[in-house]
Amino acid sequence: MSTDFSASTDADLLEAALADPAELTARLCDIPSVSGDEARIADAVEELLRRIGAGAGPDLEIVRDGDAVIARTRLGRAERVLIAGHLDTVPIEDNVPSVRRELEGTEVIWGRGACDMKAGVAMQLVTAARLREPVRDVTWVFYDHEEVDASLNGLGRVAAHRPDLLAAELAILGEPSDAGIQGGCNGTMRVDVRTRGVRAHSARAFMGVNAIHAAAPVLAALAEYEAETVAVDGLDYRESLSAVGIRGGVAGNVVPDECVVSVNYRFAPAKSGAEAEAFLRALFADFEVTVTDLSEGARPGLDRPAAQAFVAALGVEPAPKLGWTDVARFSALGVPAVNFGPGDPLFAHKADEHVACAEVEAACRDLLAFLEPTAEVRG
Repeated sequence: MSTDFSASTDADLLEAALADPAELTARLCDIPSVSGDEARIADAVEELLRRIGAGAGPDLEIVRDGDAVIARTRLGRAERVLIAGHLDTVPIEDNVPSVRRELEGTEVIWGRGACDMKAGVAMQLVTAARLREPVRDVTWVFYDHEEVDASLNGLGRVAAHRPDLLAAELAILGEPSDAGIQGGCNGTMRVDVRTRGVRAHSARAFMGVNAIHAAAPVLAALAEYEAETVAVDGLDYRESLSAVGIRGGVAGNVVPDECVVSVNYRFAPAKSGAEAEAFLRALFADFEVTVTDLSEGARPGLDRPAAQAFVAALGVEPAPKLGWTDVARFSALGVPAVNFGPGDPLFAHKADEHVACAEVEAACRDLLAFLEPTAEVRG
């Protein structure tokens, strides 16, 4: 356990706001935690979890892995649910400290990380503090480095070091989902499609072969492609295929001998990464194709009892998650996973990032109702 003064002070401020999820969101936003600088907020969350575990609710076993903090109950329940959220944010844009304001008639917390995902972290902490007799064992995971290169991801590090800590019948990732359930996620693959040519002076272009011109069929294939919608476990995942970059050219008077089109394929979780790669290689069969990035998708697992119970508890119609999230890491471990958290994902990473105060409270209330159906709302 961290014992330095700043961790205790931060934990004091967070603990004082546990009765007001929106205020807790604001105080979490006020602790800067850009990726790579999560130690301070991790220390505060760890200290707060120790206080929660020593309170009126169930005891918590707490494990620290770098700047990831895991807390779990040991009640011997038949099922275990894992609720995860990342502590880091993208860089600050004059939006820390947070501000509580009216926006189009709705009270919001405005600031970096408000929806992605300090509100989700607030949901976790408030619910952990309100629990008394959960019907399922619970694992709370708070992790670092989600917003940067996948090789640094704290959840991936825990999965590699201590996969037993992530065992569960259902994982809930607190990514912003407008406080609705978004099941699974699409996979994502990036490839470089390369054309070759022959350099020549542009005044004598007939002596060369222009690699940029040779890329025209690649762009045409992308422009003409009609994305599929694929049903997976009752949810419709819309795919997409896009050119996301193009580079080529040597100088203003040289016919280029190479052009590279970067292509991003968002594929439904019915496909594996190998199948997605085979599709792209067939589509661009006349060109050099190099895979530069791959993250597998995740099936929603809505046919599993724990997932069905979560859907029933909320009484909402699940939707597919079209963007990639860390639910895929749970899917790779054999744990069905959904996204559920307050906030509109369209405002993630924006300078005007914000979350509705009422939505944070509603998410806490719904999560508590799932974990402890007989509970009254506790402040």
